[in-house]
Amino acid sequence: MLKILSAVLGLLMLAHTSLSFAALSIEIIGAGENQIPVSLVPLGGDEKLSREINEVVTGDLQRSGLFRIVDASGKSPHEPSEVNYTDWQLRGAVALAIGTVAAQADGRIEARFRLLDVLKHVELVGQAVSASDGQVRAVGHRIADLIYEKLTGDKGVFSTRIVYVNRQGKTFSLIVADSDGYNEHVVLKQNEPIMSPSWSPDGSHLAYVSFETGHAAVIVQSLYTNLRKVVADFPGSNSAPAWSADGRQLAVVLTRDGSSQIYLMRPDGSDLRRITFSGGIDTEPNFSPDGQFILFTSDRGGSAQVYRMPAAGGAAQRLTFAAGNSYSPRHSPDGKSFVFAHLTGGQFYIAMQDFQTTQMVMLTEGGWEKKPSFAPNGKIILFASEARGRGILATVSSDGRVRQHMFTQSGDAREPVWGPQL
Repeated sequence: MLKILSAVLGLLMLAHTSLSFAALSIEIIGAGENQIPVSLVPLGGDEKLSREINEVVTGDLQRSGLFRIVDASGKSPHEPSEVNYTDWQLRGAVALAIGTVAAQADGRIEARFRLLDVLKHVELVGQAVSASDGQVRAVGHRIADLIYEKLTGDKGVFSTRIVYVNRQGKTFSLIVADSDGYNEHVVLKQNEPIMSPSWSPDGSHLAYVSFETGHAAVIVQSLYTNLRKVVADFPGSNSAPAWSADGRQLAVVLTRDGSSQIYLMRPDGSDLRRITFSGGIDTEPNFSPDGQFILFTSDRGGSAQVYRMPAAGGAAQRLTFAAGNSYSPRHSPDGKSFVFAHLTGGQFYIAMQDFQTTQMVMLTEGGWEKKPSFAPNGKIILFASEARGRGILATVSSDGRVRQHMFTQSGDAREPVWGPQL
């Protein structure tokens, strides 16, 4: 039986393929070790809506590197009773997506979608996904999420968003976009640098650094109302905001008392308190998913390395010891590992380290690779890179097998952060 589900549309969302009108064009490098063969029959009903949704679902699954799309041409089943499972087995599919789509009387779009197991002749998923008029892509992303989740066992992230900074000459834009580069939304545009965007856990606000006051200040902005509030504008530098998992605290880095040190405050700027007291530079804080710890970068030992301390303050433990320098640590969503940028031999690499084993794994080939952040399912890492002479966004799977380069239409992309699961 079909379950009824409204697509969560949120505000905006991430980055993508070479399809027309995408803000980012994506090159896919590599593939998963064992790709899942799945066939997508274009939905019956409204042909235009069907074509748009099929394009989105196909693009999402292909970009993951985990699926091989089996040709569905010449076949048009839309109900389980119309499926000849032997035909699909001969084509090599193990899963089959079918259904219908139609515009409703109230203007909404509804797709009635089923995912079938071709080998066992059973329905894996049956849902009706709906969205308001003009949000047909959200329907496609949600269907792709459902396929991904059922066939891999992991949460899909196609319906999520990213934020990044795009620089064109002297103009800086803070941009939020869908996971495939569509629905690009300029949150802020100015002729002063914008840095270090950070998502609130519910996706409703961004904290970031702006130089519009004449020096680095931390600003919190609502994505619903666009209301902006300067929450840290002390003498010196105010930088590197990071939200706690419950959204009740911001960690910021201030030089108000000398060198860069980490402070906690409420998101409105109140209740400021210092939690690091080293003689070096402590920066780039990141809260653990359970709110108990903070990762940060410090040169207190002579070189930039990753440390961890209790979120309320206290003794810090050094975590990285490999030759070179380590920057920008970010917890994995399950809290079992962290990702960071590692500088060695004159190149930056994206690396991941397990908390228990302390084993460090290089995920990329090296270059100008910085500012990593995890997708909400922990399976993909977004980071800043360079290619063709300009700044780009890039991703790598957590096993290092699948990589993507994402190019903006113009300008240099930098400072990317993956948004939360809404």
